[in-house]
Amino acid sequence: MDFQPVQLPWPYPAKLDYSRQSVAVPGTKKPGQTAHYRNATQPLLTVNSPNTFRHLQDVFQNGLHMAGPETRFLGQRTVLSTNPLKFGDYEWQTWGVVNARRKAIGSGLHKLFQDGVIGGTGLPTVGIWSKNCSNWQLLDFSIHAYNLVSVSLYDTLGKDAVEFIINHAETSIIFASAQHLPSLLKMSSRTPLVKVLVAMEPLSGETKNILESWGQERGIKIMQFHEIEDLGKANMREPLPTSSDTLTTICYTSGTTGNPKGVLLTQGNLANAVHSNIYGAVFEDQQPLLMSYLPLAHIYERVQELNMVAIGGAIGFGSGDPLRLLEDLQLCKPNFLPSVPRVLNRVVASGMAAGQAGGIKGALFNRALQTKLQRLRTTGEVKHAFWDRLVFSKIQAVLGGNLRIVGCGSAPITPSSMEFLRVALACDVIEGYGLTENCGSASRVLPGDPSSAGTVGPPTIGMEWKLVDVPSMGYTSEDKPNPRGEIYTRGGPCFQEYYKDEKNTRETVDSEGWMRTGDVGEIDSCGRFKIVDRVKNIMKLAQGEYVAVERIEALYSASPICAQLYVHGDSLQSYLIGVLVPDPVQLAAIASRVFSTKVTPEDGAVLVKACQDPSVKKALFAELHKEAAKNSLKGFEQIKRIHVSMDPFTVENNCLTPTLKLRRKDAYNKFKTEIDGIYAADAANQPRL
Repeated sequence: MDFQPVQLPWPYPAKLDYSRQSVAVPGTKKPGQTAHYRNATQPLLTVNSPNTFRHLQDVFQNGLHMAGPETRFLGQRTVLSTNPLKFGDYEWQTWGVVNARRKAIGSGLHKLFQDGVIGGTGLPTVGIWSKNCSNWQLLDFSIHAYNLVSVSLYDTLGKDAVEFIINHAETSIIFASAQHLPSLLKMSSRTPLVKVLVAMEPLSGETKNILESWGQERGIKIMQFHEIEDLGKANMREPLPTSSDTLTTICYTSGTTGNPKGVLLTQGNLANAVHSNIYGAVFEDQQPLLMSYLPLAHIYERVQELNMVAIGGAIGFGSGDPLRLLEDLQLCKPNFLPSVPRVLNRVVASGMAAGQAGGIKGALFNRALQTKLQRLRTTGEVKHAFWDRLVFSKIQAVLGGNLRIVGCGSAPITPSSMEFLRVALACDVIEGYGLTENCGSASRVLPGDPSSAGTVGPPTIGMEWKLVDVPSMGYTSEDKPNPRGEIYTRGGPCFQEYYKDEKNTRETVDSEGWMRTGDVGEIDSCGRFKIVDRVKNIMKLAQGEYVAVERIEALYSASPICAQLYVHGDSLQSYLIGVLVPDPVQLAAIASRVFSTKVTPEDGAVLVKACQDPSVKKALFAELHKEAAKNSLKGFEQIKRIHVSMDPFTVENNCLTPTLKLRRKDAYNKFKTEIDGIYAADAANQPRL
């Protein structure tokens, strides 16, 4: 195929103007909405712009061109033993090896489709149900090269959702981890289009024989990964011509209610998102290296890894065991780490514990922290030669000691946590915003912006934003001092339709290509956006007041005491109840004071007992009330009663989606007895906290 390398790096302007980060497009203001806003540093990027990627084959070829065939590319920790499970160091495949293997795997898949062994029922979909590993990316590269369509299944999806997606996408071949193959065979009578299952990792002889016999009974062929590759080597063909409009993946969103929606993303959508993301990134003295631990089934991690591909970087895959994450990081030593608040907040909590230790160490830590925070807030500088060496190098070493950029996405993070991370890690910690529907690439903060904490920055260079009035919630484009409204996005990374779902498509994408996000935003005087609310999840209390429970949850959750919080309202009741899952470190400190004895975060039984103690609950409630006061919540917006539990909301108990959004109905059902009991006790004039 004709390929022209993209000239990289593509740096930011020499001097960024942090007071003017996005600009209004003249003549676009209409009643009931703001003007259209674009990034102020560059013209709007499209797949037809000069010096850019048109599709994903351009992305791969560009990386190969920049890195060269002998440079490391995909790395994975070796398994030294399975019983007990032990891992060794990373083993790497070069760019040249990966290039040859993607062509072999793609040729094998092409042969199976061509011969009618698989396919024949709609789109040429290929299912993937596996943890992150080198073979996941190898398979995806082959799908891009041979115009196939990937369908990722989350490890944490429930059985019903897996069946729905397989049938909805009409998938006839699925690549899966060994532990998922029995599940797929069990459901085969309900997924009649599946003809071939491929093991992502080598199977033992005994396991292979059992699965093949079972597959024969079900009319399903069991294959191993190398067999697809060997078939391709015997039937090699070059990658197929492609275009920006070629569909490349159906990325299913895990809704809080109902079946997942299939987001159709093209090669152009993802290619444009990649170039929007790597704009400004410069790695002059070493090959960029990302460590992969967030699920590749989600768009956030998928795009971040494609960023590495485009610039000739390397990707190291961890063990897949959350308990070994720090061990993986210290071996891999990445300079780029896409992450999420639930992980980063643990870094914050561990670091802040040092400041509460007392004595000279605690005093030194707090002096270092305040000095660096002052410098950050005045100049945007995150490094300090003396304090980094003396104090913060220990925190940095925990994450490998080589970080240059940490990405933060998928959920909000508090401004105080963001500032702490920037000074403690002494690198750019870049918060962004996006949805599956816009390739997770709608906005991101500018590096070095001293006051960006609490915002998601300006639109990326491939996107336009506007805010549309939400009168029922009191948000308008004429609000002072800053316009507010529902966020609409448009641009190269934005999808155009849900698969086989005209109704939801019409409700989400308008005739001009604008995509409703369901999030309420505000644009500040610097042209940065803040996420302030959700359009949905508005409920009315008994006295007629409307409350936005998700917004209230977010505000209260800024308290260090909160590990998780669910806010419940009932239209027959006049006040809100909170279900608090406290942070063990904070709870242990409160319990120690109340019980006048040392309680540690590891004292599980004592912490459970503390959750029921009236004095402890009163102290927890006081901590939550500080957030209500800080945010000037009206009386009806404040939590009046709490139930405290050490039993968290999880994916496994169906209270969280695979992307860790709260399933409100299931969260209520989990604690229905306790919530209803609080309302009943108050009705009987038996006050409870």
